Amino acid sequence: MGRVVLVTGVSHDLGSRFARSLADDPAVERVVGVDVVPPRGDMGQVDFVRADIRNPVIAKVIASRDVDTVVHMSVHATSGGGRSSMKEHNVIGTMQLLAACQKAPGLERLVVKSSTAVYGSSSRDPAMFTEDVAAKQMPRSGYAKDMLEVEGYVRGFARRRPDVAVTMLRAANTVGPRVASPLTQYFRLPVVPTVLGYDARLQFLHETDLLAALRHATVDGVHGTFNVAGSGVLMLSQAVRRLGRPTLAVPGFALSSVGSFLKQTGMPGLSPEMTGFLTFGRGVDTARMRSILGFEPDYSTEAAFADFARSVVPGLVPGPHAAAAAALGGPRA
Repeated sequence: MGRVVLVTGVSHDLGSRFARSLADDPAVERVVGVDVVPPRGDMGQVDFVRADIRNPVIAKVIASRDVDTVVHMSVHATSGGGRSSMKEHNVIGTMQLLAACQKAPGLERLVVKSSTAVYGSSSRDPAMFTEDVAAKQMPRSGYAKDMLEVEGYVRGFARRRPDVAVTMLRAANTVGPRVASPLTQYFRLPVVPTVLGYDARLQFLHETDLLAALRHATVDGVHGTFNVAGSGVLMLSQAVRRLGRPTLAVPGFALSSVGSFLKQTGMPGLSPEMTGFLTFGRGVDTARMRSILGFEPDYSTEAAFADFARSVVPGLVPGPHAAAAAALGGPRA
């Protein structure tokens, strides 16, 4: 008999796509998708259960469906209900889910989608963060802080349940034609604000590679925490040029004002963590991903961004590198 997998966050596009692809895996007997609202479109062979992970009822779902593997994808960078609602869902929801997992004697594996945002972004960062290096400047707000708290609770669960294999995937910023995130919204602005005097180092993970990494961790993964990203880095200036977007360089202290103006015009604002990322960037070492987790992304950072770039409407002032983006697309050879 194959695995019985519960996937949280299936009302979001990536969660829904992951659950559907997992249901087609011969190593998986059944997939149970959980969220507070039904996902859009046909879920195929996925058994959807409408439930809130912030409610203790999630324990009954795990027990009644004989779940042996949980994949937690329901920690989000944005929320329609504001910051307090986002934190409650991300942190309190994770606490309740882990409490339910704690009570499930048949649980064998827990996979958590984390983020390289836990490393923060500062002038004191190393060239590449390994999994054992903590942030030089701890995130103090937003999604990154939520993710740090979530990881802390997951490590506590792993200590209490050493019989459960726990895999945390720290995914780099995910890009692709179908990804909607604060970063992809930033790149879609008609004029892209940048920090005067800085050129951030960026590292990306293609959306299909994220799904493949999660699937690998669910079926063949090992216990541990792993950075997951495409090889290489791309400078922010290079990325914007390849989009054909004009830029507006402003002093760092003024970037938050630009973000406030964007919110007033109905466009996504720039959070403090996003401002830091666009100033200093971030790079992560992926040696453990290859040698221990046994996963290799199909797309490099450059190729992943090129595939995303093809989905972006050309800017007001087409750049000389816009055409080159298309030529760089496609998976790594």
